[in-house]
Amino acid sequence: MKKILVTGGCGYKGSILIPKLLDKGYYVVSLDTQWFGSYLEKRDNLEIIKSDIRNIDSLNLENVDSIIHLANVANDPAVELNPTMSWEINVLAGQQLIDKAVRENVKHFIFASSGSVYGVKSEDRVTEELSLVPISTYNKTKMVAERVFMSYSDKLKVHCIRPATVCGLSPRMRLDVAVNLLTFQALSRNKITVLGGSQVRPNIHIDDITDLYLHLLSNMNSIPSGFYNAGFENISILEIAEMIKTKTDCKINIEKSNDPRSYRQDSTKILETGFVPKKKVANAIDEIIDAYKNKILKDTAQSHTVDWMKKNNIK
Repeated sequence: MKKILVTGGCGYKGSILIPKLLDKGYYVVSLDTQWFGSYLEKRDNLEIIKSDIRNIDSLNLENVDSIIHLANVANDPAVELNPTMSWEINVLAGQQLIDKAVRENVKHFIFASSGSVYGVKSEDRVTEELSLVPISTYNKTKMVAERVFMSYSDKLKVHCIRPATVCGLSPRMRLDVAVNLLTFQALSRNKITVLGGSQVRPNIHIDDITDLYLHLLSNMNSIPSGFYNAGFENISILEIAEMIKTKTDCKINIEKSNDPRSYRQDSTKILETGFVPKKKVANAIDEIIDAYKNKILKDTAQSHTVDWMKKNNIK
């Protein structure tokens, strides 16, 4: 039975990924500060550790085959609450983790980077070969972390994934990412506020990004170390709002935006490894609508990363 360490295992993606790993027969260790709680159910072959990723010395990597490194201070506003802490978590702790992984003979390291490392791009197809021009501190931490991890690729397999904006339901729900935020606004206020609207952003369903991590585990030997885009729908913010409007009959209010990021991700490279995405933005919208109507989805404080961090003085 292969042993997988998932850092950030109690987070938005980790809460979906870990049950899938367990269903596939892996032994899973979840490492998470649990700033936003833990929504993982107790199961056989699951070890849940509540600890800070910066406490590397206390982390036991014995018999760990692969690491899926999701832990980070996520999104631009959250990072700006305390940039120093964010660099420590997003870069320094990661370097210490992969260095220890090499010494403990871990064979495989998967890093959840971000498609936003490209910055503003005018090219029709943003491929992995294009330059990285990160705008925000968050984007910069991801770019630097990528370079750190890839410097170890002569010692273990390293896959740096650049996901698009993730959408869809999770037990640790996030209502501060585009599709989720706009859909919930439509349901709870009958009005969507769009900032700008013309910016094109790539998107990926949470089931697809978590399935992609499983794909990398299953095909570790055949997929070379490297950088891989993971975004399968390039849609403008206004187009997303219009999609939601057709399903909820809400109003759309457009305001100016100070975020100029606009880019179209090309994910041909990861598709050529045999990965097949199964869901679209429309699926995420439908799932959120159904969960809201069935009173499964509620607006909890933990669903808003920055507000929760401020409230609990996490900085």
